[in-house]
Amino acid sequence: MPLFFHPLYTDGIAKDARFPRDRYRRLSRRLQLGEAGELIQIIEAPAATLEDVLVAHERAYATRFLDGSMSVKERRRIGLRPWTPLLIPRTLHLMGGALGALACVAERGGVAGNMAGGTHHAHWDFGSGYCVFNDLAVCARTAHRDYGFKRIMILDLDVHQGDGTATILADDPFAQTISVHCAENFPLRKTQSDRDFAVPMGTGDEAYLEVVHDALAFGLAQAPDLIFFQAGVDGLSADALGRLELSQQGMWRRNQLVFDACLARRIPCVVFMGGGYSKPIDATVVAFEDLFVQAARAHKSLLS
Repeated sequence: MPLFFHPLYTDGIAKDARFPRDRYRRLSRRLQLGEAGELIQIIEAPAATLEDVLVAHERAYATRFLDGSMSVKERRRIGLRPWTPLLIPRTLHLMGGALGALACVAERGGVAGNMAGGTHHAHWDFGSGYCVFNDLAVCARTAHRDYGFKRIMILDLDVHQGDGTATILADDPFAQTISVHCAENFPLRKTQSDRDFAVPMGTGDEAYLEVVHDALAFGLAQAPDLIFFQAGVDGLSADALGRLELSQQGMWRRNQLVFDACLARRIPCVVFMGGGYSKPIDATVVAFEDLFVQAARAHKSLLS
């Protein structure tokens, strides 16, 4: 399975940032071993262009970020502090990795992923919640315009609502936004997805998986020809920001529900990594390793 990565996913964030930047490098090393190493092809993510970004973002906002002229207030809202100039190429490679994964499934089918991204809090003209540009929205519009996909299901299972994705794609009939998230969590002011499934703080495996099942059923009823899976693992009980009580096994079962649906209907899938902030970070890295191994197995089955 093709999986995109770039060293800037880690190195483009300041060493003393609160954001757990080491998760990317640690994960990339683990995915080169054992079954993961046999099933996954790690590809260096190319850099996206300004024109790629403008598919889903205001030119003035994108230009301010790329030329380094954003205000302190704008940077604070994004939250990747302390700010470093390397965030600019990092963001472009992150977007390039998402677009590269999209190109792989558009050309060959199956599953592909990006070892970063799922930047669902970025809106048309501002960034938020560690998100600068919205890779889900950019990829959805690119998939429709350049690759001819007619019905794109964006299934966001990060513990935080996909608010930016919902607002950017609100008037795009080819894109269906579905968010399963913790009700009592960031963002404080929720937007409206095509369908929101808000679960209460403290929800455990069984109740959560029932909601994921319902969300999948809702989305699949629209007969999508492409699925975007925002696969944040910040719902783990060990997560510092999650507020749910999901186990590693529960997270594995969640992923498998999604991949089994893709297999049953032969629908290609792009996996966006999403959030994960466990302290220590080990639980997050293990959950993401599970995710991408499961994705790689699904990719192998879809192409067999």
